[in-house]
Amino acid sequence: MSPRRAAAVPVPLGALPEALTGAVVAIGNFDGVHRGHQAVLGAATAHAARLSAESDAAVRAVALTFEPHPRAFFSGAPIFRLTPPDEKARVMAAAGMDAMVVATFDAALAGLTAEDFIAEILVRRMKAAAVVVGHDFKFGARRRGDGALLAAEGARHGFATDTVGALEDGGIISSTRIRSHLAEGDVAGAAELLGRRFAVTAEVIHGHKRGREMGYPTANQALDPAASLRHGIYAVRVLIDGAWRDGVASFGRRPTFDNGAPLLETFVFDYAGDLYGRDLRVTFERYIRPEIAFTGMEALMVQMDQDSADAKAALAGLAPLSPIDAALNF
Repeated sequence: MSPRRAAAVPVPLGALPEALTGAVVAIGNFDGVHRGHQAVLGAATAHAARLSAESDAAVRAVALTFEPHPRAFFSGAPIFRLTPPDEKARVMAAAGMDAMVVATFDAALAGLTAEDFIAEILVRRMKAAAVVVGHDFKFGARRRGDGALLAAEGARHGFATDTVGALEDGGIISSTRIRSHLAEGDVAGAAELLGRRFAVTAEVIHGHKRGREMGYPTANQALDPAASLRHGIYAVRVLIDGAWRDGVASFGRRPTFDNGAPLLETFVFDYAGDLYGRDLRVTFERYIRPEIAFTGMEALMVQMDQDSADAKAALAGLAPLSPIDAALNF
């Protein structure tokens, strides 16, 4: 299946429609839906295509993932989510998946043995035709289930299992590596591993309107407090009314003014519309400089002029990184 511009929303496992049963099921947390995850999804769509050709009936490919993130459930601490559920579903659709099914990760699910997870979730509720997982996938109480157990139980229950090996690019591609790139402001490095631009979506909220006073009105967005993106100035693109527009953004605490809670403040070039209350998708293209405190408004305005020029130069001649990137961000 080729990437497409499909609208996608998460489907709760508890409300799984009959049309999504009998599918090839890719299982994982898939935070980031990075290139390693995409290899798992690609194996699932390929397997579904083979089964469809063999049976002359459409077999779907669906992803089974979990909310909240199991690591957050067990630790009780928030984690920097690269792809919140809605973003994850959008990327899954662009990767060719027919749906993203979400199982609530709670004490009951955490307590299921691996064998009971297979029998209850995969066999009884999803009626899986086949299951695809990554090389490091673990499941069931005390994480005792793995690809080998899935294969053995699958043979008993009548579904095939495919375990996809690690994908490497200077090391195994992982969400941890991507978070490290973002913490350093290396959005280009993160994009290499993601196979697409890093993006956020959040509501535009009212600020102090200082940017407007300086001739740089900004769209202000509060990101997830757990986001560990490096504070600084970025060249960005913003999706407004179906069209991508260039801009320059500051993510940080505004040390010149109040050193307050982190905000993403984006100045969209050549745009004067009202964006308050709207959810905006912002992609990060290049890191320009760190956030610093200025001695006064005049010095800040001079730097903002330079930041805008630097952002425009960085945004010239952009091209999609992959078919998925093209479907989502162009």
